[in-house]
Amino acid sequence: MSDATVARAGAQPNAAAPPAGEARLQVRALGKHFGAVQALSDVDLDLPAGQVTALCGDNGAGKTVLTKCIAGIFQPDDGQILWEGKPVHIRSPRDAAHLGIETVYQDLALADNLDIVQNMFLARERLRGGLLDEDAMERDAAETLASLRVTTVRSIRQPVGSLSGGQRQSVAVAKAVMWNSKLVLLDEPTAALGVVQTKMVLDLVRRLRDRGLAVMVISHNLNDVFEVADRIAVLYLGRMVIQDAASAFDRQRVVQYMTSGGTNGSG
Repeated sequence: MSDATVARAGAQPNAAAPPAGEARLQVRALGKHFGAVQALSDVDLDLPAGQVTALCGDNGAGKTVLTKCIAGIFQPDDGQILWEGKPVHIRSPRDAAHLGIETVYQDLALADNLDIVQNMFLARERLRGGLLDEDAMERDAAETLASLRVTTVRSIRQPVGSLSGGQRQSVAVAKAVMWNSKLVLLDEPTAALGVVQTKMVLDLVRRLRDRGLAVMVISHNLNDVFEVADRIAVLYLGRMVIQDAASAFDRQRVVQYMTSGGTNGSG
């Protein structure tokens, strides 16, 4: 039996959110190694509801490993993950999804040859009488996109391959929040996007926060981080060196923690 609580697919996201600022997910003393390589060591992290937490760190700091431990792809060797205050074992992405944790990776995992509706319901298709319930899927996809104010797509039946980078990212995020999501993990959501498309995606991140979701954004772009983050957490060589309100940082301080662990006189 999974430790994850099964969420009803298609339910309104965040139906029973804790108050904004209360931890949705907590990571405590998490460790992960791959052979002789210690990828994470004694990592603590809080992801509060109704806030955007930016996870920063240089290449190799452990951001992807930590994300995959939360998403159920990797199993931690040490430590604990708590979901809404209770210890959980997230053994697979299915377990994570049952809790309400959805991850949007940098490659988006969208099928270019399928349309928006087909992508949003891929592997989670609705059936009625043994047949695809196209009307229900189309209606729910349209409602989810509208609720997130994704209004730039020409048709929800257009192939994803015809969308711009910002539109593709919006579809991937909408797909993630459609399934009773409570925590959304976004891996470099504005990478390779232009100014207008970046603004579109950052506005979407704000709307997720305003709906009471916990959001974690991995980003190398500190302009984007300071644009949307309520909190900033910095990993350095597999250790969490600091996490605090975004207002406690400036760009120079974040860079110093990313590049030296804050050992050169910062904070």
